[in-house]
Amino acid sequence: MLDAQACNVLMVCPRFEAETFWSFKRTSKAFGAKYPAPPLGLITVAALLPRSWTIRLVNRNTEELTGDDLDWADLVLTGGMLPQAGDMLDVVDLCRARGKPVAVGGPSVTSSPDLYQTANFRVLGEAEGVIDQFVEAWEAGAREGLFEAEKFQVDVTKTPMPRFDLLKFDDYLHIGVQFSRGCPFTCEFCDIIELYGRVPRAKTNAQMLAELDELYRLGYRGLVDFVDDNLIGNKKAVKAFLPDLAQWLEARDYPFEFTTEASINLADDHELLILLNRANFVGVFVGIESPDAATLIAMRKKQNTRRNIAQSIHRIYAAGLFVHAGFIIGFDSETESVADAMVELIEEAAIPVCMVGLLYALPNTQLTRRLEKAGRLHPHLRREDVMSADQCTMGLNFGTLRPRQEVLGDYARVLQLIYDPAAFAGRLQRLAKMLDNCRRKRRTRAQDSRGDSGNIEMLHRIISNLPEPRELFGRTLAQCVASNRDSTRRILLLMALYQDVGPFSRDVIARIEGMIAAIEPVVIEPRVPVGQASSHLPN
Repeated sequence: MLDAQACNVLMVCPRFEAETFWSFKRTSKAFGAKYPAPPLGLITVAALLPRSWTIRLVNRNTEELTGDDLDWADLVLTGGMLPQAGDMLDVVDLCRARGKPVAVGGPSVTSSPDLYQTANFRVLGEAEGVIDQFVEAWEAGAREGLFEAEKFQVDVTKTPMPRFDLLKFDDYLHIGVQFSRGCPFTCEFCDIIELYGRVPRAKTNAQMLAELDELYRLGYRGLVDFVDDNLIGNKKAVKAFLPDLAQWLEARDYPFEFTTEASINLADDHELLILLNRANFVGVFVGIESPDAATLIAMRKKQNTRRNIAQSIHRIYAAGLFVHAGFIIGFDSETESVADAMVELIEEAAIPVCMVGLLYALPNTQLTRRLEKAGRLHPHLRREDVMSADQCTMGLNFGTLRPRQEVLGDYARVLQLIYDPAAFAGRLQRLAKMLDNCRRKRRTRAQDSRGDSGNIEMLHRIISNLPEPRELFGRTLAQCVASNRDSTRRILLLMALYQDVGPFSRDVIARIEGMIAAIEPVVIEPRVPVGQASSHLPN
């Protein structure tokens, strides 16, 4: 690899094709950024390439890909997730039209390789397990090929430090890092265990701190997101890491604060919650999915059934971490409407920001295999299907057991109720009474960066950009400050997200209502009155 020939490599991060729940474009703009996060996968691949290769990065979510960019390149590398698939294919077309070899990698091509047959190269699986084969083939003159890594065999302790130097930090709300891959649970709908396995593989403490050192050296200050699909999947490793992280932060005057994703059993471990607080974790995404125990059991998410979910969320709040939550509608076990029960749980738990989606059978999951065997799965993904793909409206790619109109109606009702301005503001007020940040050692220096939502100019920009009624949000913020000054910055950040989730929810509701209207009404034969039943019996 060190003796490789010179090569100009253009790494292209594709656009998220549609407005998605996680786009947060208005919030990014309010904080002076262009997009929430950079492409951690691509800059990790960049670190795996030969040192003699010259690498540039273009993120199509923050900047334009120009003809000059493509003319400079000897090779183009692109990759991403399903909502980026449409733009990935556009990038492939642009490259092929200019005669530039293009390689596609990442979770989307790994799960749906046939969708990307127009690319010169398809690289499937974890890059560390196959990149050497790809480079050797390129060096030998190959200009087409399919390369596939053996599943779950990558030793992440040997993964090199991502090329953070390729990033324009000012473009992003936060920067991502990764401590571990994989999740020990077996949720039927989830593709993480299919892509990365059920045995979480963690980096070493020194390796992880070196990545943070590099971000610090490059001048980044602010929010860092641990993008692990379940940070606590390997509790032993993360509990050993967090004290070292806390010491690292204190020695550098707290330049970062952190968010992550974890399973709800985090709430059961008081020691772990304290460690996360001391290591300056301020928020966590939790997959709740459904309020119905039978549905959770059917989807193989039994870990969510062994508890009172709202009380579990409140314990996480008491440790000083806010919660974003995920919910899904459309499971087979939903024999009747789940909308009101879901809204009731969200309100009881006081979770302001909830990503509610329609169930989607992702490629190669247990769910997809079951539906395909039953003949209920819709045709495989086509290019035209992904051009406007987002996780909120492209779901239900299978025949539902409940009437489709009912499922869609449930979904629209949940969004309408939880993102009503008064309901959202009410959850913020209740959260402010529970979010305990008084035990944090000090106010993080991260607020000296773009994340300082206490700045008067930024505060005005956030409030003025919120949808009507703005007076409601102004009063809500004043009440939150009065009840919990230590958590004001977190509450304001969550309030700022309403700039996106409020209008986005209304747009999704309109699209869902259009889908319902397009479904032909089900013809139901009139029931025969009981008293007349005998006259319809055969002679």
